[in-house]
Amino acid sequence: MSATAIRLRPRRTRGAGLGLLAWLLGLLFFLPIAWMALTSFHSEEDAATNPPSFAAALTLDGYREFFGAGGGASPWPSLINSTVASLASTLFVLVLALPAAYALSIRPVKKWTDVLFFFLSTKMLPVVAGLLPIYLFAKNTGLLDNIWLLVILYTSMNLPIAVWMMQSFLAEVPVAIIEAAQIDGARLPTILTRVVAPIALPGIAATALICFIFSWNELLFARVLTGVVAETAPVFLTGFITSQGLFLAKVCAASLVISLPVLAAGFAAQDKLVQGLSLGAVK
Repeated sequence: MSATAIRLRPRRTRGAGLGLLAWLLGLLFFLPIAWMALTSFHSEEDAATNPPSFAAALTLDGYREFFGAGGGASPWPSLINSTVASLASTLFVLVLALPAAYALSIRPVKKWTDVLFFFLSTKMLPVVAGLLPIYLFAKNTGLLDNIWLLVILYTSMNLPIAVWMMQSFLAEVPVAIIEAAQIDGARLPTILTRVVAPIALPGIAATALICFIFSWNELLFARVLTGVVAETAPVFLTGFITSQGLFLAKVCAASLVISLPVLAAGFAAQDKLVQGLSLGAVK
């Protein structure tokens, strides 16, 4: 056996071990989701057994009750509110973050690193610290239980991280292409939409997906600032925990349904997400 083959064998063994470890970690993170999905198809009696019964009969009662078949509230208004708030805020974030990231990467301003640190420092403030001032503002302006207040809040909350991410992505855009477009007479809006955006599309998609997930999962502001009209899906989900007890099968069914948009968006854009995060990390 040659010396080269002897050196390659430990590397292959190490690679196989790392691959096996990655699969084990992936299964470990997937196990709670699989458990939730299985529990959602059980009756409340079977879901409450300890230890749980894997061979219990499957039923759709939890999903029927979630969608109001048992006389409960319909989840559709809450799901629509979450969709509107998440999509609208993500769109506004992209519209505002793209020119800001362009100014900080391709046409950097003075002390641009300080600007980026200021953007990121706004995420260090505890959310609960700004809850009372925002509540008083919403109350005095008549914006309580208004979905557009959540859109504004989610936009302002996600904008710093979006600018930070997109600055790293746009820094990879070749300056020569932009200069060629300027020589041809292209103005800034044209450069952003027809030159920069197509090249940085994976990074933009990754940023949009993360902002969408953050907006969809937000609970604290939605719980305090909304009531009936602008109630979002996470707030609707908390309504299943009542003084009568925890209906585990129904909660698991509701959690799975509410998680589906995020899971579907992540699965559909997984290639763009990996490309975008890799684009921002490789220098």
